[in-house]
Amino acid sequence: MKRQVKLAPDHQKLYQLAEQQAGYFSTRQARTAGLTRPLLSYYTKTGYLQRIQRGIYRLSRFPEMPFADLFVAWLAAGPRAVISHESALAVYDLSDVLPSEIHVTVPRTTSRRGKTMRLHTKQLRKSEITQRGGLPVTTLARTLADLAVSGLGEEQIRLAISQALEHGLMTREALKKDAQKRGGRAAQMIPKMMAEMTQ
Repeated sequence: MKRQVKLAPDHQKLYQLAEQQAGYFSTRQARTAGLTRPLLSYYTKTGYLQRIQRGIYRLSRFPEMPFADLFVAWLAAGPRAVISHESALAVYDLSDVLPSEIHVTVPRTTSRRGKTMRLHTKQLRKSEITQRGGLPVTTLARTLADLAVSGLGEEQIRLAISQALEHGLMTREALKKDAQKRGGRAAQMIPKMMAEMTQ
């Protein structure tokens, strides 16, 4: 019978993981750096780590970063989760309204639900996901199309489209194409709004 060799914890690997995620990491990610549950418990007691919630930890000395709550929600929802809807709009800095819930899109097989998290089930294509500030978020065109379908106020969507185009965050063509893919309210509303902006 082969003896299992316990690997020493790789603190450098853990730091590199957490650095990309505003100082946060999941229990699953900690395992890849050789940190077992007993070690996580020990480092939490010594103050090296903070336990944020079940399965989510933070390096205590890591500086506070923007969107910490979004990182926690994303890690809690699982590695295939993507920040979306109103929360994605906040990441793009195109909304003055802070959503009361964190919006996350997950594959249909995900069944978890958080108290302050709104899960949207959808299989996103790779082309509909991007990275922003270390967070996986829906592309801006996809975000706006999702918001049109979800029923966000037209004035907020119009303002977000206007600012996004003004700052060169996306093209009219990309937005129109994504709206047409979604169909329904998105396909009607978004092209109409863009047409009104050129008048």
